[in-house]
Amino acid sequence: MTVPVRIAQLSCGPEYSGIQEEINEAARAVGAEIFHPDIALKDIIRDFDIVGLEVASPDLRLSIARAKALVEGRIEADAVFICTCFRCAEGAIVRNELRRYIHDKSLLPVVSYSFTERTTSGTLLTRMEALTTIARRRALLAREKQEGITLGVDSGSSTTKAIVMKDNVIIGKGWLPTIEVVGSADAAVKAALEEADIQRKDIQAVGTTGYGRYLVGNHLNANLIQEELTVNSKGAVYLSDRQRGTSTVIDIGGMDNKAISVHDGIPGTFTMGGICAGASGRFLEMTAKRLGVDITELGPLAMKGKAVRVPMNSYCIVFGTQSLVNALAAGSTPQDVAAAACHSVAEQVFEQQLQEIEIKEPVIMVGGTSLIEGLVHAMGELLQTRIIVPRYSQYIGAVGSALLASGFIKGE
Repeated sequence: MTVPVRIAQLSCGPEYSGIQEEINEAARAVGAEIFHPDIALKDIIRDFDIVGLEVASPDLRLSIARAKALVEGRIEADAVFICTCFRCAEGAIVRNELRRYIHDKSLLPVVSYSFTERTTSGTLLTRMEALTTIARRRALLAREKQEGITLGVDSGSSTTKAIVMKDNVIIGKGWLPTIEVVGSADAAVKAALEEADIQRKDIQAVGTTGYGRYLVGNHLNANLIQEELTVNSKGAVYLSDRQRGTSTVIDIGGMDNKAISVHDGIPGTFTMGGICAGASGRFLEMTAKRLGVDITELGPLAMKGKAVRVPMNSYCIVFGTQSLVNALAAGSTPQDVAAAACHSVAEQVFEQQLQEIEIKEPVIMVGGTSLIEGLVHAMGELLQTRIIVPRYSQYIGAVGSALLASGFIKGE
């Protein structure tokens, strides 16, 4: 029997909001167990100096003391899950400080999350899966080279990608919209195999990721079925040749966003999600459609405009679209509107996702939206750094899957 991964929970409020069982259920679904570290009363009184302020909430003070016990090795855990109510300003401060403290002072993988009373186990599943993967498969995630002939498939919400790799070289690619999950995967795999000029029987190992990873993985009899947080971070540092040292990976997807702090190819802290699709690639697709251009033309168009000329709501796809329509009706140029839309998405990701992790250079942008030059430019301006967009960045999940799948050829 596999020993469950032990995830230490540092939290305030999940019992009162009724979501504690949702947290427990998400952990159980990935072979993990949640536990609340036991500490002495004297530690609660002593240890709240970590965050630099005297915290009022007893539960938050308890979380601080538990964090210190974990870092000092007085309590053993495989990973850490920090969560507080999204309505609580004090909780947000403590959550971020504890995440930073544990990440800086230990090797424990940690994720922080702000919950609502509507948070479900499904919402938490990918985060729990990523924590469990890092704890169990650290050696696999440290892999730096692909060996043999492997296939990686990323069944995303908007597009399905397939990559064939042979001895650390990409030899085949497939990309098309996700319509019917299995059918789209088969078509992407067929295109990749044809470009690689090999047969399906030549593939030695298969890895899948993305929203449809389980369905596609079972269909393809995959050796590796893995959530996108660990897979995408691995693919990003591999393609950008940054497998050693620290880096930050940003993936703005069709439905949600991921921000991952990576050290030596292994995720340390990460966050995913977003309040509204206004911070996603879907909003940029809508903008391109409204401007009458292809999504591939939106980036160059935005580079010719000035975002400051167009007020844009950056928190809601409905109001954002309304801002876009109003700007065009008022005589704003398509270039300025495109620039404003890119800045709007970058700003929301910056304010909501990038506050939850340590931003360490180099910053790597991946996924289909990384090909939108105006978005990359806007993110670079906000972070005041040069953004790296590696070759094949739109295939990031498929590349990471193919790379990690090669570890199963020799049974690692």
